[in-house]
Amino acid sequence: MLARELLCWFVSYVSVDKQSCFAPLGGLRRQNLPCRFVACRFWLMHVVGSIIARLGSKRLTYKNLLPFAGKPLIGLGIEKLRLAERVDEIVVSTESELIARVALDFGATVAHRPEELAEDNVPSIPVFQHIVSQYPCDVHVNFNINFPLCDPAVIDRAVELAIRDGEALSNPYAAWAQTSDCLENYGDPVNISAHQCEFEDARAGQIDIHSLEDLLETYRLKQGAAPEGLPEAFRLESAQGGLPESR
Repeated sequence: MLARELLCWFVSYVSVDKQSCFAPLGGLRRQNLPCRFVACRFWLMHVVGSIIARLGSKRLTYKNLLPFAGKPLIGLGIEKLRLAERVDEIVVSTESELIARVALDFGATVAHRPEELAEDNVPSIPVFQHIVSQYPCDVHVNFNINFPLCDPAVIDRAVELAIRDGEALSNPYAAWAQTSDCLENYGDPVNISAHQCEFEDARAGQIDIHSLEDLLETYRLKQGAAPEGLPEAFRLESAQGGLPESR
């Protein structure tokens, strides 16, 4: 009890000097709730960050295991969630043992996704609900690993806005957060309510990877058109913006 009380006083002090950290809680402040109470509630919430990853992909085979910047996309996604300040626990939901083992290599908890939630036509909300049923939390945030250039601050912002509004979705669609109450009482899982809670944030990344062209273009954004050591033939292809033929 004493440790929690000290944490509350510490956070209350921080909120005076760094008010921007608590900007999403402005609505609570306007209700004249004590700053100390608001800060405690915010910081003591348990946040689960998730990645949902199936082995099969209709558009890009084994996409979640493809490398980007020397790491599989699934591993890079886990590292992005770990860098997010608001995320307390990282869970990867998958039906694939291979993806599960890679996720364990990167220190994530793995949730086995049942077959009925691993079909092509299953929307994300039931999968999120399955995750939260196994790993209870106050807020759930999903990171879309199709955006490997996403700044972890976007994930944090989604969490903060979800605490205020119940749900938040970045645009581009890299981070999607919901409170546990929102998930429990979610309406139509196909025509999602998240689009009413979108926030623009260019730090999410420019490209949603669904093809080899997308992956290559994301590499070009990260490395530049002509990084040192890239053969001249590839530099010409990069300048033309095309995808090289297989050799």
